[in-house]
Amino acid sequence: MALVITLKPHEKLFIGGAVIENGTGKAEFTVLNDAPILREREIIREQDARTPAKRIYLAVQMMYIDDAHQPGYVKILNQLIQEFAQAVPGAISLLESIVSLVQARQFYKALKKARHLITYEEGLLKDGEVSD
Repeated sequence: MALVITLKPHEKLFIGGAVIENGTGKAEFTVLNDAPILREREIIREQDARTPAKRIYLAVQMMYIDDAHQPGYVKILNQLIQEFAQAVPGAISLLESIVSLVQARQFYKALKKARHLITYEEGLLKDGEVSD
């Protein structure tokens, strides 16, 4: 299934191991095959993954973009999911969704769920219910 992507000026995009940076104008292109694709704003860098939910997002992100090292990231993700579920039982349904999507190799959808987990965690931290 083809994917049409529109990039804003100077926007960066990760496609299958390559980072593409748009020039000064808006650009539109079509990706014709299946490849991991993330916009710059969707990427969490390791040094920015400072909360448990962001570390879960990072593990899923790495599974999505680094297929060769997936088994190691699966171990990391499983540990992070287990720890988060123990600390925040109210998030179990969301965590189960992430795990199911990862098992189905639907990594982009799992990342979207992990974004919801980050938002959920931010709400808890804001309310003072959980500490890092």
